[in-house]
Amino acid sequence: MSTKDQKQVQSREELENLIAKAIKKVAGKKENDLCKYIPGPSGGYMHHFTLRKLKNSDPAQLGELLKEYIVESSKPKALDPKPRAPRGSRKRHDFVRFSRNDIERVIELARSVGDSDLVARFSPKRSLAALKRELIRTIRNNKVNEELWKAYAETIATLEATEALLGNS
Repeated sequence: MSTKDQKQVQSREELENLIAKAIKKVAGKKENDLCKYIPGPSGGYMHHFTLRKLKNSDPAQLGELLKEYIVESSKPKALDPKPRAPRGSRKRHDFVRFSRNDIERVIELARSVGDSDLVARFSPKRSLAALKRELIRTIRNNKVNEELWKAYAETIATLEATEALLGNS
């Protein structure tokens, strides 16, 4: 064994002893219990993944942190977690929400005016199977629904276009 390997083994053993002392001092049961006493790089306490990474990549730095905040501290202090944004804080307040009834009323108004683009935009997207069933049902009832036929034709066209794109790749 070279001297470098011996120092590495010795430092590993020292680190393990230091970790054991720290766990004992904070009355913990495992290594992860130490995280709450070591400050993290972005506020709050250190994440257990960071502790594990430090143990493997830079044991000297971890040893210094353990000594400073736990072992040599007269009374180790548990830190608060990193402050996070409150739940729901990313919700947009300027966004108007429509109920299903509101959307159906908009669709009916667009149909009465004859705005097929608006009807298509607000109508729920239906699967090909649902469109086929609805189309067959209207044919059996001797009715012609041009919007339904257009939706069916558009769905077939988009399916063919995606198949062509996937086939060319």
